[in-house]
Amino acid sequence: MKIPGLRAADEKVGGLVHFGRMLDKIRLAQAGTLPEGYYLGEDDFSWWDARCCRFLGVPYAPLRALVESGASDEEALACCREQGSNPNEEQIHIWNTFILKRGWRDEASAGLEEEKAACGLADRDDIQTFVELQKAQES
Repeated sequence: MKIPGLRAADEKVGGLVHFGRMLDKIRLAQAGTLPEGYYLGEDDFSWWDARCCRFLGVPYAPLRALVESGASDEEALACCREQGSNPNEEQIHIWNTFILKRGWRDEASAGLEEEKAACGLADRDDIQTFVELQKAQES
């Protein structure tokens, strides 16, 4: 299902994958248009929002409040860089690679296959990562 206003996880903001998607989910949730089943925040350490915030060294709740107050993507990222860990180019590369390849030949592969089966995409051999699964589900 296509969700207007929700970009794909591989679209970058300030060189970072997933960050823009996380901000989009915050905005959609605030507007009441984020579909059920989309995870927000830090309730589970493995959610990508939680991982992204830990990577940036910022807590989710203040970031969410900032975005809900109207901050742009660039303003939100600047705040994260000022208050958090401000990752360098190599750290960003490692983060991006982790997210973009999650589910491909790693400990999350079984979960990816379960998710593919649950949404009727088990026969899609071209879907080898969670980002690819999200894109297939949302196209």
